Amino acid sequence: MTEYLEELEEKRNQLNVEAENHRKKRDRLNQETKQHADQRDVLNAKVKKLLQEANKFKDKRDSLNGKVREEKAHRDTLTHAYNDLKSELDKLKRNRISSSDEQSLYRAKKELQGMEFKQMTTPLDAGKERGLIEKMSRIKKQIEEKEKEMEGNEDFRELLSQVRDAKREMDDSHHQVNEYADLAQKEHDQMIDCFSQSDKIRKEADSCQERFVASKVKADEEHNQHIDLIHLVHDYDKILFALRQNRRTKDRKPKGPGAPAPAAQTGKMEAERIYERFKKGDKISTEDLMLLQKHGFL
Repeated sequence: MTEYLEELEEKRNQLNVEAENHRKKRDRLNQETKQHADQRDVLNAKVKKLLQEANKFKDKRDSLNGKVREEKAHRDTLTHAYNDLKSELDKLKRNRISSSDEQSLYRAKKELQGMEFKQMTTPLDAGKERGLIEKMSRIKKQIEEKEKEMEGNEDFRELLSQVRDAKREMDDSHHQVNEYADLAQKEHDQMIDCFSQSDKIRKEADSCQERFVASKVKADEEHNQHIDLIHLVHDYDKILFALRQNRRTKDRKPKGPGAPAPAAQTGKMEAERIYERFKKGDKISTEDLMLLQKHGFL
C-alpha cells in the first residue's frame, strides 16, 4: 500500500506541475491577446477618425461641386446674353461703316500689333526706333479717331457699353466657376488622402485582429488543458485521502481468517481492473471510486 501511495503522489505531483505550466502559458498568451486587442482598438479608432474627416471633406466637396454646377448655368446664361449683344453690335457696325472702312481699321490694328512686336523683339538703332515709334503713334491716332467716330452714335455707344458689361459679368462668372472648382478639388484630394490612410491603418488593424484570434485560440487551449489537469489532480487528492484513511482503518482492525464470497470476489476483480485504469491516468467515476474503497484499493 505504501508503494502505491508513493506512486500515486508522484503521479499527482507531475500532473500538478503540468497544470501549472499550462496556466503560465495561458496567462502569457492572455497578456499577448490583450496587447493585440488594445493595439487593434487604437488603430480602429484612428480609422474611424479618418473616415469622419474624409466624410467632412466629401460633404464640402459635394457642396462646392453644387456651386460649380449652379455657377456654370449662370455663366452659360451670361454667355448667351453676351453673344446676342455682340451680334447686335457687329450688325450695327456693319450698318454704320463701309466694308472698306472696316477692313481698313482691321488692317491698321494688325499693322500696329506687328510694329509693337518688332519693337519688343528686334534690336534697332536710335534713328530707326524713333521712326518706328512715330509711325506707331500715327496709326494709334487713326484707330482712335475711327473708333471715336463709330462711338459718336448714341445707340452704338449704349450697345457697346452693354456688351462690355456683359463681357465683364461673363468673365467674373467664369472666374467664380474656376475658383469653386479649385476649392472642390482640394477638398477631394484631402478626402482621398484620408481614405488612403484609413485603408492602410485598417490593414494593420486586421493584422492585429488575426494575431488576437490566433493568440486567444492558443490561450483557450492552454486553459482547457490546465482545467482538465486540475480536475485530475483533485481526483488524485480524493483517492490519496481515501487510501490514507483506509490504511489507518486497516491498522486498527483486528486480523482474522475468512474466505471472500463469490460476489465479493467478482467485485474485487472489477475493482482491480478499475485500479489498473486509474494507474494509467484514465479518469474514473464516483461509482468506480466507491468500488475501489469497498475492496480496499483506497
